[in-house]
Amino acid sequence: MKTQKLVEHFFRHEYGRLVSTLSCRVGFARAVDVEDAVQAALMSALECWTVDGLPDDPPAWLFRVANNNLLGELSTESRRKRILKQHATEVAAVEESANDFHSGEAEDDLLRMLFICCDKAIPVPSQIVFALKTLCGFDIREISVRLFTTEANVYKRLSRARVHLRTTQPDDTNLKPEQISERLPAVRHVLYLLFTEGFLSSDPQLPLRRELCEEAIRLARLLSSHPVGKSAETSALLALMYFHMARMKGRQDESGALLLLEEQDRSLWDAREIQNGFDWLGESSSGDKFSRYHAEAGIAAEHCLTSSFQATRWDRIAECYAMLEQFSESPIHKLNRAVAVAEWKGPVDGLAILEDFEPPTWLCGSYLWATVMADLNHRAGNLQIAQRFRDVALETAPSEKVKELILRRMRTSGTR
Repeated sequence: MKTQKLVEHFFRHEYGRLVSTLSCRVGFARAVDVEDAVQAALMSALECWTVDGLPDDPPAWLFRVANNNLLGELSTESRRKRILKQHATEVAAVEESANDFHSGEAEDDLLRMLFICCDKAIPVPSQIVFALKTLCGFDIREISVRLFTTEANVYKRLSRARVHLRTTQPDDTNLKPEQISERLPAVRHVLYLLFTEGFLSSDPQLPLRRELCEEAIRLARLLSSHPVGKSAETSALLALMYFHMARMKGRQDESGALLLLEEQDRSLWDAREIQNGFDWLGESSSGDKFSRYHAEAGIAAEHCLTSSFQATRWDRIAECYAMLEQFSESPIHKLNRAVAVAEWKGPVDGLAILEDFEPPTWLCGSYLWATVMADLNHRAGNLQIAQRFRDVALETAPSEKVKELILRRMRTSGTR
């Protein structure tokens, strides 16, 4: 079991870097073959490491096995004639790289691959799905939960991206500065989703996945160090990530159960990470550019600035959510504003924000909408309505840990 968990850890950490490095060497048209080779390497690791123990350099071991798997695929006897004629350079690239894996290069490859898959010729939903699946190691179910869509839609979006990359065979060396600039928002959005999945995961066993948050921060810092990626928006995104990262240790009790914000021991919040957040927030103030990440970082900063839940300046948080709605008309922002107003003025005022609002189907059937409606209605004394929403929330919750959190929220609603 310990070895299996370790392989899962490397899957999350190394999967995207392995796929990116090999894809950069053999061509993006072979992304599916590369993914298969990497997945087979991870399965081999589970078998071999259980028996023989860990190798001295697990990432390099995984790379060599994935590399050999890919070489075997390209050189399969039944395809030898066609492949060796048409893709001789691919085979040579794989052979030459068998013992050549450098983490620094892998990081550059992963960032490069992000920009490749965020080609505006690929529909934005397909860009995001491809990046999350191929570079971040998400499975189809996780993507469907995070993007509020069906697994069938995820498969369709993934297929569109793969077809485009296979037929166009993009060359990252030809990306011009203006192309990088136009793809930058999509790259930031992928990193935002990667962090969000780590901060509250859809995984049924792991409600918090710190390694995903760390990976998102690492890539965002790498992006910020790039001349084109260094911008006020990227700095604001990093500030947001660090503010949330600072609270990770306080979000679970000793049993692993998720804690409500008002239940958290704020002495466990990481002061150094909070300072990192403010440093990046200061960086984000350069220029006159204001983005959704600035507003969200402002909300997270408010929580980090206050000594207790009771001292939270909910009026300022509600204002930030109102600004968010102007920049991005996501119904999630309206839902969060209703929560902030309820804490500021009371549950009836919070419900008034949503009174004439018709949520889209994907939100109406989610645990987020149902949980908020159950909480606000219960606190407002609408107990039958609250019970109906409570049932939906529990039915649609992505994990047992989230169900436990919803139940505890319902129990505390009447006392607030």
